[in-house]
Amino acid sequence: MSQTLVDQYNKMCENSLISHLQITFTEIGEDYVVAEMPVQPIVYQPFGLLHGGASVVLAESLGSLLSNKLIDNEKFMAVGQNIEAHHLRSKKSGKVKGKAIIIKAGRTSHLVKIEITDEEEKLISYSHLTNAIIPKNL
Repeated sequence: MSQTLVDQYNKMCENSLISHLQITFTEIGEDYVVAEMPVQPIVYQPFGLLHGGASVVLAESLGSLLSNKLIDNEKFMAVGQNIEAHHLRSKKSGKVKGKAIIIKAGRTSHLVKIEITDEEEKLISYSHLTNAIIPKNL
């Protein structure tokens, strides 16, 4: 996909939790979205490690954006309904990269898997996200 779409997504997320954690979308494909997040004090838990909650924010941001990319945004929006996260490895510095891939895009719900890796492509966190596809005119 084009750099223009990546730029649009990053602009759309300005002044949100996503930009506060310095999450940056870097690649958008037909059925996937990629973003990076620096591992620094703003995303630490009290012991100086990447907070699991920050990983979940990255995962849900990727998965929700991917679902919204796949639906008619004039009529519907995708919202997170359930997320399950497995934190597999700690991280103290550098950056992490998340990639969301659509597993099933149904009419009323989507299932998305999200893998978060470090610079050596070691798996840091693994999540599954269910998004509800709801009408915009609620």
